[in-house]
Order: sequence, then C-alpha cells, then structure tokens
Amino acid sequence: MLEILKYILPSLIVLLAAWLILSRMLKEERERRQFELRRRDREVTIPIRLRGYERLTLLLERITPEHILLNADLVNLSATELQQQMLQTVRLEFDHNVSQQVYVSDQVWAAVVIAKEEVLRFISTCRQQLPQDATALQYANLMIEAYTLNGETPNQAALKMLKEEARNLY
Repeated sequence: MLEILKYILPSLIVLLAAWLILSRMLKEERERRQFELRRRDREVTIPIRLRGYERLTLLLERITPEHILLNADLVNLSATELQQQMLQTVRLEFDHNVSQQVYVSDQVWAAVVIAKEEVLRFISTCRQQLPQDATALQYANLMIEAYTLNGETPNQAALKMLKEEARNLY
C-alpha cells in the first residue's frame, strides 16, 4: 500500500499541476480571442458609427432656417409658399436620416428629434406673426432676426451632444 502511494501521490500532484497550467493557458487564450474580436468589431463599427454622427451633423446644419433660406427663391414666393417649402425641406431631411438613430444613444436621438420639432415650430410661429399677404423676403428677414436672438438653439444643443458622444467613441 505504501509502495502504491509513492507512485500515485506524485502522479496526482503532476496531474493537478498540469491541469492548473492548462486551464490557465486556455483561459488566457479565450480572453485573448475575445479581446481580438472586440478589437476587430471596433475597427468595423467605429467608422460606421462616425458616418452616422456625420450624417446627423449634416442634418442638424441643413435644417437650420438660415441654411434653408440660402437655397430658397425669396423673390418669387409668398411667405406661405416659403413656409410650406421650408417645412417640407425639414421633414424630408429628417426622413432621409431617420435610420442614423441606430448609431447614437437614445439621448442624442431625442435631442435631434427635439431640434427638428423646434425648427418646425419656429417656422410656423414666425409665419403667424406676419400678415397673410407677406412676401417671402419679409418672412425670411423676420426668421433671421428671431433666430439670432434665440441664444443657443435646439440644433446647437443637439449638435453639442452629438459631438460629445462622438468624442467618447475614442
């Protein structure tokens, strides 16, 4: 019996040591593979997410009243026609970029939606302040004056959140 223990005990110790070493090596290999997968995922997803941030930045810039007015025919339109054109432009820009919400947080997307809604409300509110027969030029002047007096606009606030979140990707 003592003779068997002389052989079994060292064998068990060697077996236990080998098992511990192998299990540790397998765990480290698994962690290394997971790290590599995460690294490769980041290499793919970060550029895609950044393009989403870029698109939303363009959206926020394109739906500002001054940007929309740059492309409008202020001479040949009435204020009502200009209002309708501006509302349609904002809605089309937003609809074109709605899929970008998958790349940003819920808070940033909510800020983008609020910015869009505030621009729509601003366009309608300015139009209500003018007489029915107002020209597009009068309407544009009123909007530019009112927009510059607003301080930080919802577009600027959403853009600030968007930039901050994009910086946090790194």
